[in-house]
Order: sequence, then C-alpha cells, then structure tokens
Amino acid sequence: MAGQVGELAPDFKLPSANDGDISLSQYRGQKHVILSFHVFDFTAG
Repeated sequence: MAGQVGELAPDFKLPSANDGDISLSQYRGQKHVILSFHVFDFTAG
C-alpha cells in the first residue's frame, strides 16, 4: 500500500547512535523529516 502525497507517515521508533531511541512523533510539527529507504544497500545486487 503506497502512501499519498501529503499523507502523514505512521509513527515509528528507531535506535539512535547518540540519544537512545528516537521516534518520528518527536519531530512532528517542529522540523521537516526526510525518510529515505535504500533497498539494495549492503547487498550484492
């Protein structure tokens, strides 16, 4: 299921190298967040 332009991304939590866990909701309404997925990183293909 693809997202639509302008649709809010669902909240998620990821580990940070410096500050423990960070979540997308921490930045909602405060900063712009860019999500980038690199499907073929670290693969032979």
